[in-house]
Amino acid sequence: MRILITGASGYVGGVVAGRLVGAGHEVVALARSDRARERVEGLGAKAVPGSLRDLDALRGAAAAADAVVHTAVDYADPEMGDIEREALAALLGGLNDGGAFVYTSTGLVYPDRKGATVDEDHPVAPETSPQPYKVLGERQVLAAGHVAGTVIRAALVYGRGGSGLLQGLIAAGRQNGMVPYIGDGANEWSSVHVDDLAALYVAALERREPGVVVNAASAKRTPIRGIAEAVAGLTGARAVSLTPEQAVAAMGPAVGVLTRSSPMDASRARRLYGWNPAGPGLIEELTTGSYARS
Repeated sequence: MRILITGASGYVGGVVAGRLVGAGHEVVALARSDRARERVEGLGAKAVPGSLRDLDALRGAAAAADAVVHTAVDYADPEMGDIEREALAALLGGLNDGGAFVYTSTGLVYPDRKGATVDEDHPVAPETSPQPYKVLGERQVLAAGHVAGTVIRAALVYGRGGSGLLQGLIAAGRQNGMVPYIGDGANEWSSVHVDDLAALYVAALERREPGVVVNAASAKRTPIRGIAEAVAGLTGARAVSLTPEQAVAAMGPAVGVLTRSSPMDASRARRLYGWNPAGPGLIEELTTGSYARS
């Protein structure tokens, strides 16, 4: 299968691209710089120049592919919602009838469930999501009736020394000698090893189920305090509890995400695709795995 992937020079996209190449697919990767081109070619993919803003390039590359995997994202870019909407329109418009489209979403589309488990049938809306444009992106993909659209809602992704959240906590521990959590830190998060997540993309493409939304999460849930303590042990820092007011003052309003708890039920992915997460756990990776070695 000829597969176009966006974001292959990044964390998740790079692992997914490598896994697709290893599965015998012809992978074409969008690359917006020479550095990105070198990265994706090193994975065994063919680079196509362009960015998410290059709509003609996106449309043409999608038209030449059997499937599209969209992993590119920049959560720090305030224009990302508009950029993604136009990019998705170009990719979906270029992809031929019957093609497959796998869209990368996040468990943050769910409202805060205060510890109650959430599955894919739970309603999501831009008004209640910390990532509202991801809800809109999901809808855009699933509404494209000429392609087999699949949405993967990933929990906290970890492994191979990556993850923006974990890297940020590690940097804080090394620079400030403290790793923060909020309140008692008992709120639990779901997580997924990046290699397990990549395996789910391959399965979704090879056993396509049109119009499906699946959660990607291991069965293990981890309290935020446990993550902070593991990072503190890794960096020689102290895990420190902050009040919500102290956290907002130190890290801004986005810190509210750290108090959420919407553990994810991923049984649908197991049932549809035979997906069986087998990677090391989050705390294990932090204490003795890839983060300890990096």
